[in-house]
Amino acid sequence: MAVSNLDMHALFVLGDLRAKLVKQFQGRFVYIAEQSPEGVYFAEIDTADALVVDDKQRLELKVGDHFRAAVLPSREGGKMEIRFREIKLTVYGLGDYAFVSVPEGEGIVFREGQGVVMVFAAHQQLLEGLTKPLKAAIGKAAKWRKGELTFKASE
Repeated sequence: MAVSNLDMHALFVLGDLRAKLVKQFQGRFVYIAEQSPEGVYFAEIDTADALVVDDKQRLELKVGDHFRAAVLPSREGGKMEIRFREIKLTVYGLGDYAFVSVPEGEGIVFREGQGVVMVFAAHQQLLEGLTKPLKAAIGKAAKWRKGELTFKASE
């Protein structure tokens, strides 16, 4: 991918967001939470077992076969594509994500339609009660009332 195909604003905003995602994966235990009006799904990624590859040249982050994020050119100037399981999110820039913090760690919540996906870096492994801290972190940015998502973006 040629970086010159990206709009400079998209390059800075999305490139910075990708760098913050890389920082999330520097900790040992990273949790991916997916929530929609239908329910919630959690997964733990142990970065000691999953190879984390930060390809700065291609503006891509890969974590084993579990997770991938890449900044790509688009008609709008640029987009970040995030893949996890069957989920494929597209983030176009400001308003599509929020930074959250709870005592157990920090996360980035991404909005897609009526659902969200959060990448959460825990200070230590969450052995008991994954649901409470992860839902609390998501709740700082996303709330559902009568099936409708209200999202509070960071920027």
